[in-house]
Amino acid sequence: MSYIHDAERQGGRRYASNTAAMNFMGSSGLGGLSWGLVALLAMAALIGTAMLYSASQAGSAADADLWQRHLTRFGVGLFVMVILALVPLSIWFRLSYVVYLGALMLLVAVEFGGSIRGGAQRWLELGPIAIQPSEPMKVALTLALARYYHTALAKVPVDAIRHHFMAALIVALPAALIFLQPDFGTTLALVASGGVIVFLAGLRREVIGAFIVLGALSVPLVYTVVLEDYQRERVDTFISQLSGGDESQSLSEGYQIEQAKIAIGSGGLTGKGYMQGTQTKLEYIPEQRTDFILTVIAEELGFVGAAGLMTLWGIILVWCLFIASNCAERYGRYAAAGVAGTLAFYIVFNVGMVIGLLPVVGVPMPLVSYGGTAMMTIMVGFGLVLSADLHRDTRMPESPFL
Repeated sequence: MSYIHDAERQGGRRYASNTAAMNFMGSSGLGGLSWGLVALLAMAALIGTAMLYSASQAGSAADADLWQRHLTRFGVGLFVMVILALVPLSIWFRLSYVVYLGALMLLVAVEFGGSIRGGAQRWLELGPIAIQPSEPMKVALTLALARYYHTALAKVPVDAIRHHFMAALIVALPAALIFLQPDFGTTLALVASGGVIVFLAGLRREVIGAFIVLGALSVPLVYTVVLEDYQRERVDTFISQLSGGDESQSLSEGYQIEQAKIAIGSGGLTGKGYMQGTQTKLEYIPEQRTDFILTVIAEELGFVGAAGLMTLWGIILVWCLFIASNCAERYGRYAAAGVAGTLAFYIVFNVGMVIGLLPVVGVPMPLVSYGGTAMMTIMVGFGLVLSADLHRDTRMPESPFL
């Protein structure tokens, strides 16, 4: 029996090596990419470009070329995505922990030497380039969890609880560092995307229920001790809006939500017309080029335009989950599903935030909102998804350590 297992392992290593080489250089190259998915991503980015063009016409001269920068960044990101899609999944597997540790070190560097923008210390300036390390951590966390569970589940029973403790630590370390910046939105995104992979890895219902109860019980403590004053104000505004309370807050924290609702409501079913939005032109909505870009879409293109964008994202998410389900190995399934989970969180939270159903925590609309680091992170994530699709039958190498 041991001889058979040894032979299988050796054969698996040869198969992985040969398959990786063939997938990288052979018939599974550019022709094997899911170009339909690429086209859908390009459509989302072009919608963002058009909306940024409209929104930037009312701003200062410095903002007039935001749409051009957005389109240029997508072009660069598209090239990077295609290159990463051709990288064998086994190489993603081998580099998973390295990428995670590198992203973690960047987050630590932010604590000691990060630059402050918008009242938060979230950026690293490397010469003329400024990066937000919390963005690449989204992909790095997915890679690390996918590799960890791929290896851990091969060594212990699926229903064993002990292999989830290390996963919790993998999520908790970057989440804590990002929360300290402070960046509550990205913290939630990391926990949510990590939670998708943990759930897929077989977390029992009793454990999920226990975490839900524990989370609910900890809400008063988090609100009182953990949250900053401005974060508590956002929560208070959110609760007041939901309960139909005093709208005098519209002069402070609730102003943004009120103006967003006015823009969305004024758009009606079909909108006022492209570049005809009054709320957009008069710049009543703060951050309408970034986190609140959906208000521009809803005012100018109406419910039809906003629903069309949501339908587009729905198709993209289903496509990602289909890719995940077709992967032969756990690593590919978890990685693709993790990217889909992160994407879904951002879409749902951005929409909920804009229409007043969720607190305002600074969550952009992927590929549509303006933002360089976020754009590149999304494209790298989809490079991973396309790689999982292109190399769906690749066998992972044996891991030397968990």
